[in-house]
Formats: sequence, C-alpha cells, structure tokens
Amino acid sequence: MSKKKSFSWSENCEPHKLRTKEIISSHPEIRHLIGRNPYTFLVIVLCVGIQIAMSWILYDESWWFIFPCAYLIGAFACHTLFICIHECSHNLIFKNRVLNTLSGIFANLPLVFPSSVSFQKYHLKHHAFQGIEELDADMPSEWEAKLVNNSTLGKALWLLLYPIVQASRLGRMSKEIKMFDKWVALNYLVQFIFMGLIFYFWQWKAVVYLVASFFFSVGLHPLGARWIQEHFLTHDEDQETKSYYGVLNVVNLNVGYHNEHHDFPSIPWNNLPKIKKIAGPYYDSLGHHRSYTRLLLRFIFDRKLSLYSRMARDNRGKTKATPSNSKSVVNVE
Repeated sequence: MSKKKSFSWSENCEPHKLRTKEIISSHPEIRHLIGRNPYTFLVIVLCVGIQIAMSWILYDESWWFIFPCAYLIGAFACHTLFICIHECSHNLIFKNRVLNTLSGIFANLPLVFPSSVSFQKYHLKHHAFQGIEELDADMPSEWEAKLVNNSTLGKALWLLLYPIVQASRLGRMSKEIKMFDKWVALNYLVQFIFMGLIFYFWQWKAVVYLVASFFFSVGLHPLGARWIQEHFLTHDEDQETKSYYGVLNVVNLNVGYHNEHHDFPSIPWNNLPKIKKIAGPYYDSLGHHRSYTRLLLRFIFDRKLSLYSRMARDNRGKTKATPSNSKSVVNVE
C-alpha cells in the first residue's frame, strides 16, 4: 500500500480570508454576531469546580477507580477548559485583555501544567499562518511525521502523548514569539501553588486523577480526535479545514464548527452555529465529520492517514489567493 512521504504543499495563502470576504459581502448581518460572551466565565468556574470536587472525592479511593473517572468525567471537564482558554486567547470573554488572560490562568488550574498564557501567544499565529511549520504550532514537525509515519501503534502513541508533542513544537517559534514574560511567570506561579495545595491536602491520587484527565482530554480519547478533525486531509488533498457537527459540540463549546471559527475568529462560541445557518451554502458543500469516535478509529487504523496528511505552505503564506472551493465533497459520517 502506498503511503505519503511528505506533506501536501500549497502555493496559495490560507483558505479562510477570501471566504470571509465573500460571506461578509453576501451576508453583512453576520457582523452582528461579533462580540464577547462573559457567561463563558461561568463555564470555567463550573469545570474547575468539577475537577476540584473530583480530586477530593477520589483522594482516598482505589487506584483502579481513578482512571475510569478521569476518562469518563475528567477528560470532558478538562477539554471544555481548553476551549475556554481558546476563547480567552481570542479575547472573546471580556473586553479587557487582562481579564481574559486572568480567566485563562484560572481555567488552567485543573490542567496541571501551566500553558494558558503560552497558548494565547502562539494560537493567533495558527490563524494567520496556517500550515507554516515555523509559525503554526498546530502543524506537525517533519521529524514527528517521519517518526510516526502511518504506523497504527505510532499514531496511537502520538495521540496519547500529544500534550508533550505539542509542547515540543514551541521551540521552533521562539524567533517570532517571546516565550517568557511576567504573565507566563504568573501562570507558572499560580499553577505551582495550586498543584502544591492539591498534593498537600489530597496526596498522590488526586494529582494522578488530574494528570490522567489532562492527558485523556487531548490525547487517546474520542475528544482527542478533534486534532485530526480540524486540519488533517481526511477528505481530499484540497480541503484543509473540516468542521464537526456532532453531539460533542456541547463539550467542545461549538469549536467543532471549525471552518466557521477560522472564517470568523472574532465571533464567540455560542454564535458559531448561527454562521452556518446564515451562510449555509458556503459550508454545506464542504466535507465534515459527525463522529469523533469513528474518526479516532479511522485515524489510528487507516494506513492512508498519517501525520503527513496535512497541508503545508511556506513564504509566510504570502502567495496568491484563489477562489474558495465550492465543489461538493463526500461527507465522512
């Protein structure tokens, strides 16, 4: 069976800017969806509360009970907190940037490792320079793709260790982004104090529960299929962003509407479905997913899919733009 040995390369700029202009021209009313949703902070409080409560409940339970709870409860709470941090990075909770940063640091608490401020630094680059390895932290490195290849075991381990893999990509962005400042230091300090208190009061089982929840939430779990859904070439070699229209958008805070989000990153999560409702013809013809579980299994076992199943570009994306692709694509259910 033939396998990909390199990324797919595009000479065009990232695909969302032109479609955004087309949609705004046809549907200027979408501008009214732009804004902020301060109620997202209540979601943060709820999920942080769930994880603290679970840490207290489990600190004296049997070890065998901790991991199922992390997989079935903690992973969902942590994944929602990741999405909330994502909203903070776009300043979509409060008008004040500092309040968004502080909200992200608070949302980071049950995620064990300090990452919210760093995520805010590099995530906007992902939108501006999609597929450019040295600027897009979502883009797999060449060494990752070569190491994992299309191996079933390799892809499963890559997902299981995804937080570590993604952290390893930040070094390549150090020329563009100042990785350490007072906000990063605050993020580290607050996280160190929080985890210290968790260990002091509830010991190792509580810490292990939080660590397991963190890794499951973005790793070898149906929720981890989001990394495949968003930008892997699961339909053809042209469409590099896919949306997810399944039930887990409740947990995802609608970030599954990923084409819609990239087209309009200034619109908060609660309004993303409204974009598709208003501008349906622009999205209905695009390939999408409806099952994370099915996509997770397909990615792991389908030898045609590998880390090379990504669209790459260079020259900082400053190349020609072509009209948005409106051809019909078979939807993967």
